[in-house]
Amino acid sequence: MRIAIYSRGLESEQLEGLKLLLAEFSVYKIEPVIFQDFFNLFYSALPININYSTFNKSDTLENIDFMISLGGDGTLLDAITYVGNKGIPVLGINYGRLGFLASIGRDEIHEAIESLVNRSFNIDKRSLVHLDANMPLFNGVAFALNEFTIHKTDISPMIKIHTYLNGEFLTTYWADGLIVATPTGSTGYSLSCNGPVVFPDSKSFIITPVSPHNLNIRPLVIPDDSVISFEVEGRSDGFLCTLDSRREIASKEVLLAIRKESFYINLIRLNENNFLQTIRNKLSWGLDKRN
Repeated sequence: MRIAIYSRGLESEQLEGLKLLLAEFSVYKIEPVIFQDFFNLFYSALPININYSTFNKSDTLENIDFMISLGGDGTLLDAITYVGNKGIPVLGINYGRLGFLASIGRDEIHEAIESLVNRSFNIDKRSLVHLDANMPLFNGVAFALNEFTIHKTDISPMIKIHTYLNGEFLTTYWADGLIVATPTGSTGYSLSCNGPVVFPDSKSFIITPVSPHNLNIRPLVIPDDSVISFEVEGRSDGFLCTLDSRREIASKEVLLAIRKESFYINLIRLNENNFLQTIRNKLSWGLDKRN
């Protein structure tokens, strides 16, 4: 069995968790394949009796059974850009803060690896958004698990975002920005802008404005077989365009459209975890004694 390990970096006191993970790999004769930049940071602290393979781009991920992300949700969102359409199941071990996606605690490493070896886990197929544009953006990695956003640049006034559903005019958002979230992303940036929580298998997109000028503008849930297209106006020359944590400055001349991606990301869920438990725990529902 070959398992890829991705991380943007761990604090020095978290190295023990990495060593524990590699020790579990050794017990089960698992070959680790470590993200090259992460390996360069910590190779001197790793056990020297293990043969390490590395990867640094999507094409070098070959014959991989699983990928483990070490970090928070942002780290897992980065990890899926390497997985792409390969179908490799991804397990997130939480070294961050909230951890909606990276929901496995660092104290559950033994149980998690045992579940991978015994195949005693569930797979959640998560849909993604795909960005089409009339100019190159995001180096060809034009998908996101959580959300796509359009946003004004830091010092510019609000922008006008003319929005169309399947070619029919929806409305013009006068706002600081606009979010198109997947059901997975409904608990992320969209939620912080008063968007609804949506179940991961609900086959929908959520359109959520960011600080809209008109207070009667509210988040909108639409079917995910819709194509959402945009034209952006503003006083500045460009605007910010993001896919999850990746961002680019786009010119006002660019035409953008969002649709559902043709493939899914497979997230590993241990059998005792589910979405209801996650939102209760992460959003602290039920702490009110009256419940």
